[in-house]
Amino acid sequence: MLTLASRLRALDDAALRRTLEIRSVSATGIRDFFDLAETLLEADAVQRALSQLDRATVAVLAVAAELSVPVDPDSAPPAPTLAELAGRLSELGGSAIPEADVAARAAELDSLMLARLTEGRFRPYDAVAAQLLTWPALGLPTATELASTPAPSALAGVSPTESRFTDRLAAERAFSAVSSIAELVTELAREPARELSRGGLGLPDTKRLSAVMGVELEAVASFVATAARADLIAHSEGYWNETEAGEAWLLEGTARRWATIAASWHAALPPDVRGILARRPGVSWGEGLRSFVAWLYPAGGTWMDDRVTELADDAELIGVTAHQTTSPAGAAVLAGDLEAAIETMMASLPAEVGAVYLQNDLSIVSPGPLAPSIDARLRGLADVESRELALSYRISATSVNRALAAGETADSLLDFLRAVSLTGIPQPVDYLIRESAAKYGRVRVGATDPAQSPAQSYVRSEDPGLLGTIAVDQTLAPLGLLRVDENRLTSRFGSDVVFWALTDARYPAAAENAANEIVHLRRHHRTKVVPVATVDPLIALVEKLRASDGGEGQAADAWLARQLDSAIKAKQTVVVSIAMPGGVVVDYLLEPASVGGGRFRARDRRADIERTLPLSSIISITPAP
Repeated sequence: MLTLASRLRALDDAALRRTLEIRSVSATGIRDFFDLAETLLEADAVQRALSQLDRATVAVLAVAAELSVPVDPDSAPPAPTLAELAGRLSELGGSAIPEADVAARAAELDSLMLARLTEGRFRPYDAVAAQLLTWPALGLPTATELASTPAPSALAGVSPTESRFTDRLAAERAFSAVSSIAELVTELAREPARELSRGGLGLPDTKRLSAVMGVELEAVASFVATAARADLIAHSEGYWNETEAGEAWLLEGTARRWATIAASWHAALPPDVRGILARRPGVSWGEGLRSFVAWLYPAGGTWMDDRVTELADDAELIGVTAHQTTSPAGAAVLAGDLEAAIETMMASLPAEVGAVYLQNDLSIVSPGPLAPSIDARLRGLADVESRELALSYRISATSVNRALAAGETADSLLDFLRAVSLTGIPQPVDYLIRESAAKYGRVRVGATDPAQSPAQSYVRSEDPGLLGTIAVDQTLAPLGLLRVDENRLTSRFGSDVVFWALTDARYPAAAENAANEIVHLRRHHRTKVVPVATVDPLIALVEKLRASDGGEGQAADAWLARQLDSAIKAKQTVVVSIAMPGGVVVDYLLEPASVGGGRFRARDRRADIERTLPLSSIISITPAP
């Protein structure tokens, strides 16, 4: 512990924060560098760090610990060199292990504060070596088993018949997943979903999203997680919202939408697992994958198994696999070739269409999956009725008003429908759009001037009867509308709240600015995916550690006393440099016995006598080699 405490104290602030972060150190109970070293070397902390390491890296650590065991109890052997480690690992594994590979893994272990790499020699800390010795009792491999046990056999292939079946199933799942996530993103743009304080969506929102997406209640959370991983939606101020990336994603083709989702899934895979899965199409995951992961992360336990299970389930959900078999498009994703994945998926998905049937009953029917740009425009002026492969929509006065509020005009809507309709524009559709456009704006909503009115917004209309209906409408009672004159109402709520309340109540309301010009409001703002600004508790911990030892470069009495206390507890021999009168520095090889009153008592190992020395004379304390 003394060695590690001294090493931690010598780190600069950035390196110290990095160490605290990668070892997931909690600031609780840590007062100084000795507490930090003790925390890092606790059995649970060491095991937690080891559980995150792959087999080859743990093998380097375990074999180094084995080579560092003293043959003579009175003299410790020197730390093994990297060449010696590579030789021993090669001997155990039956194949040559490059020294450069060993050096890279040793450097990683050194940065994790599990071992010390100096001048080409590598030695685990005693607590780490002791923890590795407990592995057999925990059912975990020994150093020899870590280095010599070969990887499980490669993932099994499947027959051509099975492959054709799974390829079709994977394409169906990909199309279904993209469609469901598109509905999710679209619905969250219309009405965000609240995240509960304990995590997860509330039941009302889950039911709403389940109905819109056409999936079971239990599947909603998986789709939300998949969309969030691809940054299509984001959590902000307690709600899930559409992001700017999500809005752009909705306008892409189905294959490219799928590629975005699949790429984010691929990026979440552990690198080594990603490598083993980068295989030809038609390999079966199943127990073979679990066996490989269990071999690759020998101490990974349930956390790695749970992670792989989640990612394997998501692979099935989005069509990277079907029945735990990699699809051709999925294999391209795993190989890192997204363009090939897109081409493969496009060949498997149903072709997109660019035209629809408009009918006299105000319905719109698509003969197949619509091009995203047309679908998005239709959703602006009509409500979706059926979300099957062939979508159907219905136009209503409310939906047309929604399009007008978003900036459309009667002419722009009719021109669009004329361009995409295979049946022209039926008279009822033409009449509804023109009539709605003529009525639109009969009710105007705007913000009041704070200097002239205590109210925040107004509602005005040249039709006193319509305004009177609004004033007595009980669904609008929460707005607290007050009649100022026959053409004007006021409310204590903002103009955007009043506007959307009137829109929901199906009044032909338009928002206007101070110049009485119609403006177009967006109901919910898109969420930007930005790093969450949080106070880093590790910065405060680093400051606390620096303050505990009297400042950088000072041999404070408190620091010296803790060093000696640590050596006493560990019965460790140290080299103590003492400043003698006349400026002479003398190094003593001492075994400290006690500290107190500004002095310490120790046994001089060379002279075999007891010495009592003042702490104020100590220049440095280092562990004996």
